[in-house]
Formats: sequence, structure tokens, C-alpha cells
Amino acid sequence: MIQVNKIQMVDLVSQYQDIKQEVDEAILSVIENANFINGPEVNSFKSDLESYLNVNHVQPCANGTDALQIALMALGLKPGDEVITPSFTYIATTEVMALLGLKPVFVEVNPDTFCIDASKIEAVITSKTKAIVPVHLYGQAAPMNEIMAIAKKHNLFVVEDNAQAIGCDYILSNGETVKTGTIGTIGCTSFFPSKNLGCYGDGGALFTNDSELAVKIKMIANHGQSKKYYHDVVGCNSRLDTIQAAVLKIKLKKLNEYNAARNKVASYYDNFFVQFPQIITPVRATDSNHVFHQYTLKVEGLDRDELNNFLEEKGVPSMIYYPVPAHRQKMFESFGSASTHLPITDWLTERVISLPIHTEMKQEHLDVICNAVAEFIKSKE
Repeated sequence: MIQVNKIQMVDLVSQYQDIKQEVDEAILSVIENANFINGPEVNSFKSDLESYLNVNHVQPCANGTDALQIALMALGLKPGDEVITPSFTYIATTEVMALLGLKPVFVEVNPDTFCIDASKIEAVITSKTKAIVPVHLYGQAAPMNEIMAIAKKHNLFVVEDNAQAIGCDYILSNGETVKTGTIGTIGCTSFFPSKNLGCYGDGGALFTNDSELAVKIKMIANHGQSKKYYHDVVGCNSRLDTIQAAVLKIKLKKLNEYNAARNKVASYYDNFFVQFPQIITPVRATDSNHVFHQYTLKVEGLDRDELNNFLEEKGVPSMIYYPVPAHRQKMFESFGSASTHLPITDWLTERVISLPIHTEMKQEHLDVICNAVAEFIKSKE
């Protein structure tokens, strides 16, 4: 049983208590009707998400990794094609490229926003380059205006990894405000339980404004079939369970509220840590808001791992996202990626640390967390 006073990186139990009656009724309804696969709740959630994102087509699927793989399959990429992407990200972003025989081409990130550095993209474009996969990391939007301009110039697809930034607003160069995930050719997201919009198991979705591409995405996610037992392309079996759709439909209504709560926590942290020059708090880009899937600090003049261990001893959870970048993972050794020179990415892996942030954080928890970090810093002075 989870202790009431225990600090959590993500407190899904308390979040559930707030929506318990709605969720229980929704889940029970699915069970009573036995519409476990492709039940009406799936289409209802799909429609709600299309409205929320203001996008023409949403295709729910089994998880965020599947969403990325389906997106690359739908674009018709072939083995040997190159895809430009950051190395400083969760492995799923690049893992699907290797699964499809594509070559990930790793580029540097901006040390302030943690997202792909658009100024580094054109230098690695070759005749084999077919797509760019930017990641909206930690809840911060990648520089999509610059990325889309490069993609247009070189006739490249753009697949947005929006798993950590659903609900994030981005200002286009024409002044229009849109949601991340709806800007590129295809957007992908994960509904993993800890995400800002998370279900109670696995889940994911793809977004696009291209109607022809939407048809292909739907086919690929459903065994490549245009109608039952008629399979036009090689596909996979990737569905969002009805129970998960029922939960997501309820939580989607609270997503803006959830993101606002995360921003409130982030602001508290910002104000507290301003007194410590050793702590560099997250930057907010001028062309978007921040939905703070993670609150990630950079530490200067301190041993990050020592701080991590100190917090653990104090009962304060913290995480390192990510200690080993993709280009240094063994799975990519055959691509020769270990020789890739990404000094900023390597620098960040030694300095980032994420503190607890979620929708149900209590003031006493924030005080404990901040005071623990302060105690560590003062012990080193």
C-alpha cells in the first residue's frame, strides 16, 4: 500500500482518486458490454482528440513505439534510407528506425531547450535522407518553424515525437498557434501511464492532416487491410484497448488543467532555485509554452550522481533522463554511431537530473524536495 506522505515522481493514485467515479463507471461499462476491442469508446476518444488537437485525423494504436514505427512505414521509407533525429531522447525514437532497416543520423541538441538543434540539420542531409524526427523533449517544443522550412527545402518528411508534449502550444511563423504533433507530416504520441495524458496500461496514437496518409496509417495499424480479410500492404496489429480509450476520454477533458498544475509546480521550483547558481532551471522557448512532462535541471560545479544519491537517501525520488544517449547505445554499434561527435549531448548526460513533477503535488512535498537539494548544495560550499 502506498504511503500517503511518500513523495512520488508521478502520483497516479492521487490523480485517480479525483476522477475515480467517472473512471470506475466507464471501465465497468466496457466490461458489462464486452466491447473490449474497437468498442465505441475508441472512436469517441479519437473524435475528442481530433477536436482537442484541431487535426483532421487521429489513429489510436497500442503504444507510442508502435506509433513511430507505423508512421515510418506509412511514409514508404526503405532499408538504407536515412532519418535525422537527436540522440538525446528515449530509445524508442530511434529503435524503430533500426527495426525497419533505416539509418538514424544523430544530430546535436540545443543545450538550453534539450531539443534538436535545427542549425545542425542541413549539414548531415544527403541523397539518402528521407525524414526528420524531432522530439519535443520534457514537454518543450522543438523548433518546428526552422525544421519545417528545412524539410520543405529538401523535400523531407517530418515525424514529430510528441510523446512528452501533448497539449503544448506552438506559434507558427505566420502567427497561428497550433498543437505540437500536428505540424509535421505525422505526429506520434504515447499514452504510457506517467505521460501528461496517460492511460492505465499501454496506448498511443498518430496524428495527420493528410487524408490519404491517414488511410494508409489505419491500414498498417490493422494488419494492412483495407477491409476484413483483404490485406493490401504489410502491416501490424496495433490497437488501443477500449478500456484504455474510456480512461483517456475522461482524462483528456482535464489535460489543460493537468498541464497548468505542472506549470505551477515548475514555477515554484524556478523561484526557489534562483538563489543557487549551481542549478540551471528549464528554459521556456519564446515560440511555445511548456507542459513539463519532466522538470529537468542542469547542475554546474556539482556531482550530479552524488546529488541523485543524496536525494534518494533523503526519500526524494529523482531520475536521470537520459544517462546514455542513443548514439552510445550498443544497439547502434553496427551503424558506426559511436564515432559520432555530439559534445553537447554527452555534456548533458552528465549534468541533467529530473525532480518530481505531477498534477497532485503538495506544498509539503515541494518544501522537502527543495530543501533537500539546498542542503546538498550548502554541504559542498
